[in-house]
Amino acid sequence: MEHSFYLSLLLLFVSFVSLSLFFLFYRHWSPFTAPNLPPGRMGYPMLGESIEFMSTGWKGHPEKFIFDRIIRFSSEIFKTSIFNEPTVVLCGPTCNKFLFSNENKLVNAWWPENVKKIFPTTIDSKLESKRMRKLLPQFLKPEALQRYVGIMDSIAQRHFASHWENKTHITVFPLAKRYTFLLACRLFMSVEDGKDVEKIEGPFHRLASGILTLPIDLPGTAFNKGIKASKFIRNELLRIIKQRKVELGEGKASPAQDILSHMLLTPDEDGHYMNEMDIADKILGLLIGGHDTASAACTFIVKYLAELPHVYDQVYKEQMEIAKSKSEGELLTWDDVQKMRYSWNVACEVMRLAPPLQGGFREAITDFIFNGFSIPKGWKLYWSANSSHKNPEYFPEPQKFDPSRFEGKGPAPYTYVPFGGGPRMCPGKEYARLEILVFMHNLVKRFKLQKLIQDEKIIVDPMPTPAKGLPVRLYPHKA
Repeated sequence: MEHSFYLSLLLLFVSFVSLSLFFLFYRHWSPFTAPNLPPGRMGYPMLGESIEFMSTGWKGHPEKFIFDRIIRFSSEIFKTSIFNEPTVVLCGPTCNKFLFSNENKLVNAWWPENVKKIFPTTIDSKLESKRMRKLLPQFLKPEALQRYVGIMDSIAQRHFASHWENKTHITVFPLAKRYTFLLACRLFMSVEDGKDVEKIEGPFHRLASGILTLPIDLPGTAFNKGIKASKFIRNELLRIIKQRKVELGEGKASPAQDILSHMLLTPDEDGHYMNEMDIADKILGLLIGGHDTASAACTFIVKYLAELPHVYDQVYKEQMEIAKSKSEGELLTWDDVQKMRYSWNVACEVMRLAPPLQGGFREAITDFIFNGFSIPKGWKLYWSANSSHKNPEYFPEPQKFDPSRFEGKGPAPYTYVPFGGGPRMCPGKEYARLEILVFMHNLVKRFKLQKLIQDEKIIVDPMPTPAKGLPVRLYPHKA
C-alpha cells in the first residue's frame, strides 16, 4: 500500500514535470511555426539566444552575433529569440530606412521587461513617446541651443580645473560620465550645486547599470540595485519638481530656463498638463539619454586621440585656432562650434567604430511583409548600428580610422546611424554634438595623452566601455 502511494506521487511528479516542459517548449517554439518567416534559429526555451547576444558584447565584439548569422543564413534579415521574445534582426541601410520610416505605422518602440520594471510608470506609453518627440524640439531647436554653448564651456572649464588639471594621470570614463551628468543636470533642470548633483549621481549610475542586465530581482544583483536606485531618484526628482512649481509661482524661476520648466508649463493638444510623476519619468529618461551615450562617445574620443597622434595633431591645430581667437575669459560661442569641422568628423568616426547605441528594439503592431518575409504582429524587431558601420560594402576598410569618410556629403543615407535616422533621428543629436565638441576643445587645448593600458579590453554592456575605465597619462601643454 505504502509503495503504491509513493509510486503514485512519483508518477504525478513526473507527469507535472513533463507537462511543464511540454508547455515551456511549446510556448517557445510555437511562434516560430508561422509561415514564411526569415531564416534563423530560436535557441533554448526561456533563454533563446540572449546569452550569445549579450556575451559577444561582453567580449568586446557585439557585431559578431550579427555577422555570424548573416553569413550562416545568407540573409541580412534573420529570426532569433532575445529576452524571451521572438525577434527579427534587420541589418543594413535598407532595413534601417524601413524601420525608422514606419514608426507608429507598422512598428512601435519597445523595451525589454526589465527596462519597464526600472521605468514602471510611462516607459511603454506610445502617447507619451509621441508627446516627447513634439516637446523636445522646442527645447533643442537651434535658437535654444545657441545659448547653451557658453554654459557648457563654463561647466567644462570648471570640470577640467577640478578633476584633470594638476594630475599626472586620470581614469577617463568616470570623469566623462561626471562631465555629461553635470551638463544634463544643469541644462535639463538647473541643478548645479555640487551636493545636489552628488546626491543623485551614484544612484543614477546604479540605475544605468541595471537597465539591460539579466532581470534577476535578488538582493545584490545589478537589476535589484537599478530598481532601488530608480525609486530613490524619482523621489529626488519629485522634490525638485515641487520646488520648481513653487519658484515658478513666485516668479523666482523662468518659464524658459530649462526643460523642466517647459514641461511644467506646456500643455498637450487637449490642454492637459503632465503630472509630476510623468515629468519625473521623462526627466529621468532624458538624463539617461543625454548622459550615457555622450559619456561613452567622449571616452572613446580620448582613446583614439591617444592612439593616433596624427589625428590628435589636426584636432589640436583646429581647436587652438579657435582658442587663440578668444580674449581672456571669453567663452565658446555657437559660431566657434561651427568651425570645429574636422573635430566633428573625428567624433563621427569614433561613433562609427564604437557606436554608443548598438541598436534598438521595435514591436510589430500589425502583420506585414518585408523583403518577402512575413513579420507577425507582436514580434520584436532589432536594428543594429554595427551591421552597416562595420560592413565593408558601406565603409571600405571598416576597421581603419578615417575621419575623411564624413567630408562632403558623408556616408550614404541610413548607413551611419548612431543617432537613428530619417523621421526617427534622435532629437538630441545637436545637443550631443555640442557637449562632445566642447569636451574636445577643453581637452586638447590642455593636454596631450598617453594610454596606460595599451591593449585594454572593451566591454559592450550595452554601451562600449573600456574594462579599466581608460586610464591615461596627461601631458599639459607649456604655456
